[in-house]
Amino acid sequence: MALFRERDSKRLHVKSKLMGESLVGKTFLSGINYQRCFRAFPDVNVVKIGGQSITDRGAKALLPLITEISALREQHKLIISTGGGTRSRHVYAIAVELGMPTGIIAKLGQSVSEQNALIITTLLSPYGGIKAGHDDIPKLGAYFSQGCIPVIHGMPPYGYWEHLSKESPLPPNRTDVGAFLLAEVMGAKQCIFVKDEDGLYTDNPKVNPHADFIPHITVKELMAANLEDLIVERAILDLLASSRNITRIQIINGLKPGNLTRALNGEHVGSIISKD
Repeated sequence: MALFRERDSKRLHVKSKLMGESLVGKTFLSGINYQRCFRAFPDVNVVKIGGQSITDRGAKALLPLITEISALREQHKLIISTGGGTRSRHVYAIAVELGMPTGIIAKLGQSVSEQNALIITTLLSPYGGIKAGHDDIPKLGAYFSQGCIPVIHGMPPYGYWEHLSKESPLPPNRTDVGAFLLAEVMGAKQCIFVKDEDGLYTDNPKVNPHADFIPHITVKELMAANLEDLIVERAILDLLASSRNITRIQIINGLKPGNLTRALNGEHVGSIISKD
């Protein structure tokens, strides 16, 4: 970029397209010529392990998944993201009853997600598991080159500055959103959500046994359907519609052995929500 000096004040400026713009003008923003988004880790898979659906079930659900992940590390680069689960719901209930602001509730949820990250890191430690924080993202390349499996808590780092929701005081951006944003900023290969259901349904199958299974749907179709319940956080839909790197997410049943292996190998397991 060229430098130039004002005639009157003699101030030195960096000449750029954004100089002198308000950065909020609609016409200006739509006219920005954005280059292809840089993808730092296009061969890495972000795997989100559900808190309530997997971790909270203990050894019966978690240990077989740990064994499967340990066997996959030779063929696939993985980063594990963790959910909060039942304990986060408990602390949310207490915080809401006490009238805590959304930002405080978000920080509380983060602490539970970190506990689950520590549990999973410990279980994966014989296979290269290493606990990573948000500030460690620039170190991921070094971790992968050494054959490590980074484990990071899923709560996005909005913390006290969590976005406010019109519907409730609960933070709208929780661990599902955090896993998706991690995959997007890394330019990851894919983002897989490991849950305790076969995928996306027209309603919560735990409550409504007549809910229909949805193997594939676009984000536009899903938003138009306006379903009563979803297996992932609703904020993901807006993010997926605007994403530049991650063009789909996959939801699989982690209680069925081999599902994660099949998904990483490119099979259509569970449900796929795509951008287009």
